[in-house]
Amino acid sequence: MTKNEANLLSGGALAYVGDAILELLVRERLVETVDADTGVLSQKARDYVSAKAQARITGVLSELSEEETAIYRRGRNSHSGRVPHSATPAEYRRATGFEALAGWLYLTGERERLYEVFDLVYRTE
Repeated sequence: MTKNEANLLSGGALAYVGDAILELLVRERLVETVDADTGVLSQKARDYVSAKAQARITGVLSELSEEETAIYRRGRNSHSGRVPHSATPAEYRRATGFEALAGWLYLTGERERLYEVFDLVYRTE
């Protein structure tokens, strides 16, 4: 998909794709780094993909390009569902912004940058 085509998608649609992509990246990372059964891997994955964990994107916003920041904001400002009990509304909006950015990077073929941003957010793990 071209950037122009991806830019026509709503923030919610980008976050929908990004949610799946982030889940896959987390599972890939865990399988590479954790020697455990699937129950333990699943628990650790929940820690990564929670809205609280994804909300850490705010710590790396200064490292995003202007275009990436605009996509993040579009996702953050979208009205994309109910806030889970485990997160505040602000955390949920930031997490949705991160998911939208991940979806946009994936759909536009920016896979290397997707991995870089993923590593920036989860570098403290």
